[in-house]
Amino acid sequence: AFTHPTKFVGPVYDQEAAQKLGAEKGWAFRQDGSSWRRVVASPQPQRILEIQPITWLLERGAVVICAGGGGIPTTSGPGRITGVEAVIDKDFASELLAEDVGADLFVMATDVDGVYLNWGEPEAQRLDRVSAAELASHEFAAGSMGPKVRAAAMFATNTGRRAAIGALDDIAGIVAGRAGTNVVP
Repeated sequence: AFTHPTKFVGPVYDQEAAQKLGAEKGWAFRQDGSSWRRVVASPQPQRILEIQPITWLLERGAVVICAGGGGIPTTSGPGRITGVEAVIDKDFASELLAEDVGADLFVMATDVDGVYLNWGEPEAQRLDRVSAAELASHEFAAGSMGPKVRAAAMFATNTGRRAAIGALDDIAGIVAGRAGTNVVP
């Protein structure tokens, strides 16, 4: 991920300005439509550094808010942790956190009522209950539903438990398994 950065960050530039900034600061740029934008690595998260205090708080009934925006990206070496210019995908960070805390259910709330095949097309079809393997056989947009689908399939496969994707307004139905897209092992 660090040798092939893909995540767009920051403002748009014309090609000349992007080339100048790239040379001055060592930044990578890619074309985004008719403009140019900086790109940084978006690596798969490997570890939740604060998992012990998170688990401790959960065991004592606290509401814990963590892994927001994917967390702060770091790399580690012998005896040190260093911040890096990268973006950690929030869906993959949340999946790893859900695994680490032994979650019974992994829910990703979004602004749509579930995962659709042929999204935006007249023949669009919402998936209600789907296996992780079946879900993995379809393509989804990398910048939107793709990471959610991959994270849900990873959770179901790695834990043997259900993951769900759906609208925030339908949380009660999603938890009950009556709404959203439910991904099973």
